[in-house]
Amino acid sequence: MKTLLQTFTLIGSASLGFAVNAADSPNIVLIVADDLGFTDTAPYGGEINTPTISQLAQQGVQFTNYHTAASCAPTRAMLLTGVDSHLAGVPNIPEAIPPEQAKHDHYQGTLSHNVVTVASLLQTSGYHTYMSGKWHLGKEKHQLPFYRGFERTVSMADTGADNWEQKPYLPIYKKANWTADGEEFQLPDDFYSSRFLIDKTIEFIESNAEDSKPFFAYIPFQAVHIPVQAPKEFTDRYLETYNKGWEVLRKSRQDNAKALGIVPPESNMVSMHTSSDWDTLSENDKRYNAKRMAVYAGMIEAMDFHISRLVDYLKNTGEYDNTIFIFTSDNGSEYNGRDRATGTLQRMMLSRQGYGIDYETLGEKGSFNTIGPSFASASAGPLAFYKFYAGEGGMRVPLIIAGKAITENARLSHAFSYVTDITPTILELTNTQWPDQRFGGRPVEPISGRSLIPLLNQDADRVYQTTEYIGYELGGHAALFQGDYKIVLNRGPAGDNQWHLYNILKDPGETLDLSAKMPRQLHTMLNNFERYKRDNKVLPVPDGYDAVKQTGLNGVRPLVKPAFLTLLLAGFILVMFRFAYHQRQ
Repeated sequence: MKTLLQTFTLIGSASLGFAVNAADSPNIVLIVADDLGFTDTAPYGGEINTPTISQLAQQGVQFTNYHTAASCAPTRAMLLTGVDSHLAGVPNIPEAIPPEQAKHDHYQGTLSHNVVTVASLLQTSGYHTYMSGKWHLGKEKHQLPFYRGFERTVSMADTGADNWEQKPYLPIYKKANWTADGEEFQLPDDFYSSRFLIDKTIEFIESNAEDSKPFFAYIPFQAVHIPVQAPKEFTDRYLETYNKGWEVLRKSRQDNAKALGIVPPESNMVSMHTSSDWDTLSENDKRYNAKRMAVYAGMIEAMDFHISRLVDYLKNTGEYDNTIFIFTSDNGSEYNGRDRATGTLQRMMLSRQGYGIDYETLGEKGSFNTIGPSFASASAGPLAFYKFYAGEGGMRVPLIIAGKAITENARLSHAFSYVTDITPTILELTNTQWPDQRFGGRPVEPISGRSLIPLLNQDADRVYQTTEYIGYELGGHAALFQGDYKIVLNRGPAGDNQWHLYNILKDPGETLDLSAKMPRQLHTMLNNFERYKRDNKVLPVPDGYDAVKQTGLNGVRPLVKPAFLTLLLAGFILVMFRFAYHQRQ
């Protein structure tokens, strides 16, 4: 493995011989973007201006082979507990779990009490614990972050919400469910999500600035989940950037990622069949799509700008040098929407929700925006697939761990890592004891992730040995990682429902299926996947399962009981839901 890694190793020079000092009780800032694609930020090959994230990359370790679940809630459950999402009670987002699965206790889509959060564990080590952002692990009072280890919180409980005002973005929600310290909360009139979340984080830290305790701040942004919205001054910077379309952007990002060492120089990428031919679009469609992506870029730069405000605050208060930053995304880029201009029916449906889609105001207050499947492929490029799917574009995302206690020189790590590794890494960074078989008087699931400290310290080339495996399943999409290899099954409509085998270290774009060439490897990994399903209580999805249809049905089911009315109303809401949320070419 060393030989391969040396072929595309470092940005700058490696820092040899340093060691993470866990005895200093550093502050931890865990930043999670929402639906951020693999190459959206500058240090991963993107054209979007992200100077703060770039600075973190220059002061720490960039992971190029880090994986999450391909959807938000399962990732968040694993991120905060170090336990597989099925055992943690969040095998899928609760909105998409079918009744056949929901009758089982561990398929509720809300964080179970058989796991303990990293926030709870840090509290036992004397840390202040703060959260500001998207929760999506339960909206009942006892399920809120205020009761799961966070002493100060302002949180949004849904899959997403508007970024300019307190209103839902989908018809399945009656309201945008915001709470603060366990109670319902009303957003301020001048709300914009990225600014507000950093404001609250600074407020929480400042409230305890006089004591000597370290803090853990968890900041799960709404950026860049739909609706994609950004202040006009950020959007305007990108109005000419995407006029050449998604194919040109995807190739540019691939070239940049190779030049930076993010992917191997000899690696290739596939062309997703869900991508449209840019040249066949009308000039109006080209102009509109370029603006959609400009808003997306503006939203990312706005997030970066507000992160810089937190960095400046920590520098001004003398806490910066004692703070370790972890920056990542919950999954790959979101592909919903259409590549062609919206029609009258979609305008009508969105209007009923209080949204417009006019070019002139796209991204501003009252607008609804997505980037569509083609720009989503570019956002995830040079990887295959995107959010919801088990391809690398859905699961492989940025991860940066930075701070004076780590290293002052930029370095890449190409070792495989997984979302369950974040909690054990934080525990070791803060010298916090791992939970035993019980916590708070109740039995808890053991942490399955690994600390990444050996990679940060350059004491090891990998934290998972080649005989060990990490399984994954979400909504019938499946994968298993072992050594440098991955088997993956993607269901329709973008996938073929067949198992494939890839060497994702050499071929992160999943372009060369090795199943026929390495049948023994495939067979071994398929057997290991069966063990993973058994050990983690994975349930099969029902025949014909479709996450979008199920979300619509689950949204309407509590509203009506008579069978005929349910069917009639469900049909209407499904049509509305598809037009507003999940249209495909």
